[in-house]
Amino acid sequence: MNAAESSANDILIRVRELFFKYGVRSVSMDDICRDLGISKKKLYQHFRSKHELVSELLALERRNFEVIFEQHNFDGVNAIDVLLIVSKEISDRFWDVSPSMTFDLKKYYPEIYTQHIDERVEFIFAQIQLNIKKGIRDGMYRDDLSTELIARLYIRRLIDIHNPEYFPEKFSFQILFDTMFDNFVRGIGTGKGVTYYEHQKGKVKFKKQNP
Repeated sequence: MNAAESSANDILIRVRELFFKYGVRSVSMDDICRDLGISKKKLYQHFRSKHELVSELLALERRNFEVIFEQHNFDGVNAIDVLLIVSKEISDRFWDVSPSMTFDLKKYYPEIYTQHIDERVEFIFAQIQLNIKKGIRDGMYRDDLSTELIARLYIRRLIDIHNPEYFPEKFSFQILFDTMFDNFVRGIGTGKGVTYYEHQKGKVKFKKQNP
């Protein structure tokens, strides 16, 4: 990665924090410049508009998610362990996603947000189907499951936990994701799978959210 890319990513990381704290709509390009201590000229060298900045931020979110699968070698790893590893990475990296931030993106940047969700869903759909097939082969998941249906239900739950109409701010992303994940594994697991999950889940230490 060259210096320009690194600088752009540094800006996006800080902007993500500002969006989470103040809301996407409330943070202007001037606010970003003041917070980062950079000139508007430098900011616009990287992002020609706030619209482009939001688009690049969501693209970075997708890359950060997909790199989880690149950083781990899941060959020969139990399907439940794969889910636990991935869930920990998601919880650690994305615990500060808020329903209000998602609401702003959907309302003020609908085309960008829709494309972002479509691309993320396509990636997750492929990965979760592979995991379910592996779990069935290994006797960890029930063999009467429809792989496609279960994968679609999993994605639907992921989308729903970002919906402020269902889950207000008092429920953090971490709590929602962990609860959803636990129910998901118990719902598809065999007796052997659930027993293994109970044994393994205590070994995974999730990042604690700041009060």
